[in-house]
Amino acid sequence: MLKEYIIAERDALNVMLEELDENYEEVITLLEKCKGKIVFMGIGKSGHIARKLSATFSSLGITSIFVHSSEAMHGDLGMLVKGDIAILISNSGNTQEVCQNIAPLRHNGIITVALTSGKDSQLVKECDYTLLYPHMQEADHLKLAPTVSTTLALVLGDAIACEIAARHKFTREQFYSFHPNGAIGESLKKEFMRKN
Repeated sequence: MLKEYIIAERDALNVMLEELDENYEEVITLLEKCKGKIVFMGIGKSGHIARKLSATFSSLGITSIFVHSSEAMHGDLGMLVKGDIAILISNSGNTQEVCQNIAPLRHNGIITVALTSGKDSQLVKECDYTLLYPHMQEADHLKLAPTVSTTLALVLGDAIACEIAARHKFTREQFYSFHPNGAIGESLKKEFMRKN
């Protein structure tokens, strides 16, 4: 049984690979040149993906924070300033707790990016830019639990972080400066100790 769920997620990634085109380039360049923070926003499972992507961006030298979509409307919008870019994550693109942030963000001069599979959604219609991934059936037996959708959002976000870090010529030494502990930090420490 496990195989069929893994295959469902793998097949969805293959569909996304086939659909990748130059439409992503504009947003990647926008994020690459961001002078402020890249702020990931979401709720529920998309919120967990948003938090993880923010951590990945930060570890690769791209200043990023996570802001919970509901908390944002209760004062946390103050964490964002002009020059920041907000990436709002919702698989459907119509999640009310996420979409309600668009108007105040834009009013405060924040550029907004939709990360969604909902090509005709409110998020796509109202955000400044869009990162679209394929709308696919979820992997679980009910076809309901966020599985395929969260995998696609995560992989697309990780790939964008890697691309921006490569364009910034982010080095192993810089990575170590942000990640001095754990197995990764220990291996990099030995590497740099040998050089000095």
